[in-house]
Amino acid sequence: MQQYQVPQFIDVEDKIFGPLTMKQFVYLLIGGGLLFLLFKLLPPLVFFVVAIPLAGLSFSLAFVKINGRPFIHALTSGIRYYAGSTLYLWKQSPQKASPKDAVSKQNADILEKLAGPERLEDSKLKELAWNLDIHKRNRNNAK
Repeated sequence: MQQYQVPQFIDVEDKIFGPLTMKQFVYLLIGGGLLFLLFKLLPPLVFFVVAIPLAGLSFSLAFVKINGRPFIHALTSGIRYYAGSTLYLWKQSPQKASPKDAVSKQNADILEKLAGPERLEDSKLKELAWNLDIHKRNRNNAK
């Protein structure tokens, strides 16, 4: 049976042009080409104003990583964020009532009935006072 060697570093890009990968080489080649073209077309003062950001962008695209990801991902995400319009809408969804909520609802109903706008009549008030006195006497006698 024949054995085959399995590649171990498949997430690392191959170095094609010396220490540069193909993408790095292309980014630097395009940046250098644009700089050369601008050097030939623009006056020196304008060239330096335009060349410094262009060279920085070219260098960043080739070598900078943010959170382990290439700079191009951060750049495209930033452009999409600032250029796109986002509208966030919040739609409240009804929640399922848990048993705990049912108990608290029952308690709230009871409290509402007790603290309702109706007034206790004299006869009911006397009955409640009598019940409280009886319970108080029963507790004292039980001790």
